[in-house]
Amino acid sequence: MKKIHIGLIGFGTVGQGIARALLEQKSRIIERTGAEIVLSRVADINLEGLPKEFSSTTFSKDANDIITDPEIDIVAELIGGIEPAKTFLIQSIYNKKHVVTANKALLSTHGKEIFEAAVANNVEVGFEASVGGGMPVIKSLKEGLVANKIKSIRGIMNGTANYILTQMTEHGFAFEEVLRDAQEKGFAEADPTYDVEGVDTAHKLAILMSIAYGKMVHLDDISTEGISKIHPIDIDFAKEFGCRIKLLAISHNHDNHVEARVHPTMVPESHMLANIHGAFNAIQFTGDTVGDVLLYGQGAGMMPTGSAVAADIIDIGRNILADSVNRVPALSYLPENISAPTITPMGDLQCPYYFRITAVDKPGVLAKITSIFGKHNISIKSVIQRGRSVNEPVFIVLRSHTAKESSVQQAIAEIDALDVCTDDTVTIRVLIEEQNGN
Repeated sequence: MKKIHIGLIGFGTVGQGIARALLEQKSRIIERTGAEIVLSRVADINLEGLPKEFSSTTFSKDANDIITDPEIDIVAELIGGIEPAKTFLIQSIYNKKHVVTANKALLSTHGKEIFEAAVANNVEVGFEASVGGGMPVIKSLKEGLVANKIKSIRGIMNGTANYILTQMTEHGFAFEEVLRDAQEKGFAEADPTYDVEGVDTAHKLAILMSIAYGKMVHLDDISTEGISKIHPIDIDFAKEFGCRIKLLAISHNHDNHVEARVHPTMVPESHMLANIHGAFNAIQFTGDTVGDVLLYGQGAGMMPTGSAVAADIIDIGRNILADSVNRVPALSYLPENISAPTITPMGDLQCPYYFRITAVDKPGVLAKITSIFGKHNISIKSVIQRGRSVNEPVFIVLRSHTAKESSVQQAIAEIDALDVCTDDTVTIRVLIEEQNGN
């Protein structure tokens, strides 16, 4: 029986998940491939050895033992971060080894170099686990939707942020309180910045856009805002408007330019994405042939991520067995057809907006505010004024019709500069379903 030899660099949560998936599914994988996937080597600097169930696997603290081993067919990088992960992947590729990674930060910043090296050395790069955990997002986009022009990508791509917003929505807790709870329960990292400030979501959106549009999108191309400034009062107002606040990744394909943004969004309760709760992820693709497709599942965790890495390993193993390496290009498009993107300026975005303005409660204040909006061609749909204790500032909440982002930013800067405004205005974009992709 043919054997495909695997080396894992990193034996943390994800590394252990893939090792267990390969072990527990060994007979099923043989039945499906006709080959045995052999975990030959594991490298990790933080371990003294491997659990007894992996006694047949060679353990090392030096990743080069895997990279230079002529028996290894596929190297899985599971340590995360930029370096030394990038070096390990590039060295493996130059040693003619196929590579698998879950490293969205690396791919969204240095993907061009990695994919070009793989093409030059005729090896494959598997990265299913970089987006959506156990959800087959990458494979669906590369293969299942290959006969479509992808018109839009929208999704909840970070379970930590979605868990926090769900708890705030269901229980009325403040952001800081829910974050502490999430950290205690293991849903949030000790340093949650990437999760709550939208950076992790932006990593994933960059990868998906590169596949969907045949454009090599970089993390820096994506306008990114997080959820740390969302307060329970904003969630309460969202409910009054029949919406829920979600941290969304949003991209629309306008042919000659593409939108790329991550930010809190008011989503109508009737929309599929408004009903994704807890630590779950969901990603919606809209194709010109298929229409809307929604993928839903666990976006992280030992076994969901292990499942995705195993799928890449098996896919590459099948291609090795069939002598069909790179049958499917890594980014779906042939390398010579991948170009640089033209990103829609954020100021050109047009959508409805929610504003919560904090101002002193006295005559003429609302008139000043609405006159500034009018000056910038922002049409107001509704106004709610909610008082607080006597002699304290009040909340003035406004919803606009579709407005231009650059005009909104100019108006808010003028409003916040008024001596009657006592705090920065909270601005949240509202999701709409229109053919123009706003």
